[in-house]
Amino acid sequence: MPEKVRSGQGISRPKSLGYLMFASRWLQVPLYLGLIVAQAVYVWQFALELWHLIETVFLHTAPVTATTPSPEVVVMLTVLALIDVVMISNLLIMVIIGGYETFVSRINLNDHPDEPEWLSHVNANVLKVKLATAIVGISSVHLLQTFIRAQSTPNDKIMWQTIMHLAFVASAIGLAYIDRLLATSPAEHTRSHL
Repeated sequence: MPEKVRSGQGISRPKSLGYLMFASRWLQVPLYLGLIVAQAVYVWQFALELWHLIETVFLHTAPVTATTPSPEVVVMLTVLALIDVVMISNLLIMVIIGGYETFVSRINLNDHPDEPEWLSHVNANVLKVKLATAIVGISSVHLLQTFIRAQSTPNDKIMWQTIMHLAFVASAIGLAYIDRLLATSPAEHTRSHL
């Protein structure tokens, strides 16, 4: 039997290798902090893309040549780039908050009015499905950008991006299906009634 240690509130906990392994989850905190820094980089990237859009629409700084896309196409591609940055930023938020909540420690928001609705029922399976659908959305934006530039994009690049997008879609559907199977399994019902 492992030796027990008394903590400050009278709760005893085993002093063992298992406790060390359980405590090792805190090693993930620097990873989540690094993702917060990456989030700041995406905010900067968004500002740059927005400035590019303002320059294109209002200042007309881009030189016009025979190979330059029309201003409408440039605006559309820039807006898609902005959407892409926002979607990747949303993905980062899901990973930072959901991953920390699932794998490191509970975030006690005490019914804060800004608490995301999905946070109350987040688990590893829900997080995987949300991440997969976010990746499908990001892939969709990239594929749309490629289709807009189809005349100047090699056919094999279009084909491979389409195949990769379909693989992301199939993966998301597969993960959602598995999550649904797990949610209806007798083991889950037994666990929820305990």
